[in-house]
Amino acid sequence: MALQAIIRSGGKQVIVSEGDVVDVELLDAEPGRNISFDEVLMVVNGADSKIGTPKVEGASVAAKVLKEVKGEKIRTVFFRRRKDSMTTKGHRQKYHRVRITGVHAG
Repeated sequence: MALQAIIRSGGKQVIVSEGDVVDVELLDAEPGRNISFDEVLMVVNGADSKIGTPKVEGASVAAKVLKEVKGEKIRTVFFRRRKDSMTTKGHRQKYHRVRITGVHAG
């Protein structure tokens, strides 16, 4: 079994292993750049696992930024009853698509 890790990026937790392609919140990096996630909350290697308090010391996850993508459109409707009025708004969140190139247990 491959080395897996749980990382925190943009306030969300993501389970990753080497070779995975995941979408994370926008980072301060342009496409094609190598980055490192240092907030590793847990590392799993088969039956052996390291749980951080709150982070695993010395652990990191290396990744490469592939491109910037948009998520699905979310529509919100603000309806005013008895007023013959309704407002519809849409939003598409931007993400960075990254490929995990390595998981280092530390």
